[in-house]
Amino acid sequence: MSKVVPLKWEKSELLILDQRKLPGKIVWIRARNHETVARAIESLAVRGAPVIGIAAAYGVALAAKSTRATEAGISDAIARLLKTRPTGYNLFSALERMKHVLEHANGKVSLLLEREARAIHKEDAEMCHAIAEHGVSLMKSGETVLTYCNTGALATGGIGTALGVIRLAHTRKILKEVFACETRPVGQGARLTIWECAQEKIPATLICDNMIASLLATGKIHRVFVGADRIARNGDTSNKIGTRGLAVLARDAGVPFHVVAPSTTFDTNLKSGAEIVIEERKPEEILRGTPGLEKVKGVRVWNPAFDVTPANYITSFITERGVLSPPF
Repeated sequence: MSKVVPLKWEKSELLILDQRKLPGKIVWIRARNHETVARAIESLAVRGAPVIGIAAAYGVALAAKSTRATEAGISDAIARLLKTRPTGYNLFSALERMKHVLEHANGKVSLLLEREARAIHKEDAEMCHAIAEHGVSLMKSGETVLTYCNTGALATGGIGTALGVIRLAHTRKILKEVFACETRPVGQGARLTIWECAQEKIPATLICDNMIASLLATGKIHRVFVGADRIARNGDTSNKIGTRGLAVLARDAGVPFHVVAPSTTFDTNLKSGAEIVIEERKPEEILRGTPGLEKVKGVRVWNPAFDVTPANYITSFITERGVLSPPF
């Protein structure tokens, strides 16, 4: 059980830990309607593919609890939440489940939607534990691993995906150390992964993203664990921007590269990663990283939030159902 909890459902309200404020402050957003949830997802107050899906499901439950709730209004809430982030598949799979409940509910709509949201949350927590068990089975005692972005309790309904494996390995005294990339431009590795590791007393070392090749060249890293936002039918995987480069460097160094994700991240409707929609975010995320740069006129910025790692760079997928190895 993790000490970190990103969402709390209390008295028909959703409390959202504002991840934009971490690690400096612990601030909770009190969501009483689906629009607050939608804005929290869009603004990265809540982020991480699995937990975005869970939050969206609770957003639908909130819409159903309104005193003016109608089936049409709840459908509109689902449509609004679907538009919040385009890349991660968990959002779409969770909302599809909520839509199915709405369409087949025979009375007690609010109760049934809340129950489904709770089920999605609980199932994700259970999947995280199963994933961690499978991931740890690949490791030997004394390993040092490298991870990217944040894939812990902050990003899921449980102990995490890639960081969940690392957390369990630490608990069982298999892990020697984890190196975490800062993950620019928003710094989820520096702000969130390092913070989570500190809460659990996991030995962690922070590196800048452009230090990856040098670190791998030292021979210290035994394997790489990363998460995923969407996995196509052929195994191509979208994840936080920079993951593809990390995969290429890991291949060059002969270091196993594992994608750790629940089955809800697999989108078998997509033939390959070429069909994955990559979200582009506002220039300010990059400009504000360098003091004074926002005042320089005419600076153009390209800011994709994700990239796609081809399946041939992936050693295995670690899921709640087991470890999937090539050919995928």
